[in-house]
Amino acid sequence: MSISSRPLDTLVCEQFREQTGRLGLAALAGVGVGASMVLLLGLSAWFITGSALAGAAGLTAAHAFNVLMPSATIRFLAIVRTGSRYVERVSSHEAALKALARIRPALFMGLTAGPPARAFSIASGEASARFIQDVDALQTLFVRRSAPWTAGAGALAALSLTAMASPPAAAVVLGGMMLSGLGSASLGRRIDPLGRRRQMAMGMFKNRLSAHQGSAAEIAAYGLQAWAITDVMRRADAHDRLKARVEVATASLALWQAGVSGLTLVGVAIAASGATLPLLAMALLAALTGLEAIATLSVAARDAGAAKEAYARIAALVPRSDAASSAHEPIVPAGLSWDGPSLVPGMRLGLQGPSGSGKTTAIERLMGLRGTSHDCPDRRARFSYAAQQVQLIDGTVRENLLIGAEDATEDDLWQALTDADLASRIAASPGGLDTPVGQDGMQLSGGERRRLTLARAYLRAAPWLVLDEPTEGLDVETEKRVSERLRQRLSRTRQGLILVSHRDTPLLLCDRVMTVARVDVAGPVRMHDQGALLAA
Repeated sequence: MSISSRPLDTLVCEQFREQTGRLGLAALAGVGVGASMVLLLGLSAWFITGSALAGAAGLTAAHAFNVLMPSATIRFLAIVRTGSRYVERVSSHEAALKALARIRPALFMGLTAGPPARAFSIASGEASARFIQDVDALQTLFVRRSAPWTAGAGALAALSLTAMASPPAAAVVLGGMMLSGLGSASLGRRIDPLGRRRQMAMGMFKNRLSAHQGSAAEIAAYGLQAWAITDVMRRADAHDRLKARVEVATASLALWQAGVSGLTLVGVAIAASGATLPLLAMALLAALTGLEAIATLSVAARDAGAAKEAYARIAALVPRSDAASSAHEPIVPAGLSWDGPSLVPGMRLGLQGPSGSGKTTAIERLMGLRGTSHDCPDRRARFSYAAQQVQLIDGTVRENLLIGAEDATEDDLWQALTDADLASRIAASPGGLDTPVGQDGMQLSGGERRRLTLARAYLRAAPWLVLDEPTEGLDVETEKRVSERLRQRLSRTRQGLILVSHRDTPLLLCDRVMTVARVDVAGPVRMHDQGALLAA
């Protein structure tokens, strides 16, 4: 795989350098595997045949035959082969796993710190496929790196042993190896596009499965289970058909290699017909094992297409090393300015307007969550955001809260829950802060899920608190309590507030309320000033 100037290329090259010791040990062990495998079987064939001939020649010949040195050498080679295989597998996989442990965080940073439009364009199933399957496919870059060394050592050992029986036999083996290598190259050309398409098909399958899983309640309510199963299975079948084509191509190569091996052994037998029977047996077994060593390269060829596609999909998400730099982007000053009114520290601004007018788009543009010329980490760090669409992780209450501030204390968590009018509900649960919320927060009611996201936003120490429909789905009394506790919190923290709501109660917290008339795709936010709803 060619290495260019993409950020992932740099990251992978760094990992190759960091894992040089392990990869070098794996290559050295691979040499031991390839050489000892051929020498072991070749010497065993010579020893067994020689022993049989000595025994058939009579007692005198049997006593004259040296069995100690060959048998000791065979035992030694068996130990070397086993030990080398163990070291090669452990070293190469350890290097791969350590490298992937660096790549996955970089991929996550690419999704979270990169342009928001890129993250929003990737569905959860597709993101899962890239995080898991695509990254796993990159193991090939590290695990198979010792394969050429193993194949080369096996080939060299096979040529050396067959040359001892007959130099022409060694030439026959070399020709057979070249034919086997050509088969592997042909397989690579056939499987490469199939592997790429298979990797993409798996992403599409996981994406569709995730979408239906998230809509399980609606699918059951409308009796669409059969349709959903058919829809998912259609994508699974597409992946399986591609997988079957890959396996057929791999089986075709195995058949080709078996035919090449058979012809090569016939050629070796003819070329070494003048050698002694033990040497002939050694040449035949060495040739067969050497060809098997070369055949291992086909495994790498089989996985290369999927690895290339996975590499390309991941490379599109890994951010450049200067992604966090704002050298060419303006730093937003303390007195934020945007397409709407000027914002000053501690201000409480309410936004209202008809559904679809673009209120959420306006605040996302303000925070740098939509493509603007002001997108930079400095801008996003100024806001703590509770979105209209509730998003919770499948974990505990504590784990969901710590997203807002990973170093928050127990007292901080309970204070945030109190401010969100959720502390008594969580305290009454047997697990307290360690109560599981379930997938998408299904163990909580809709209003509890919304208040948990409010508590999470409260935990982040940011100058501005941005709340998008914070009381949606709450009954009137709960809405009043949440609004009053928010008022108390703002008085205590002196945070600024930007609040989007269709309801009057939370808007009474604001010093100034504006109606969003329209938000153009790439143009300004058009608003009408409604004045102050709350004077004090």
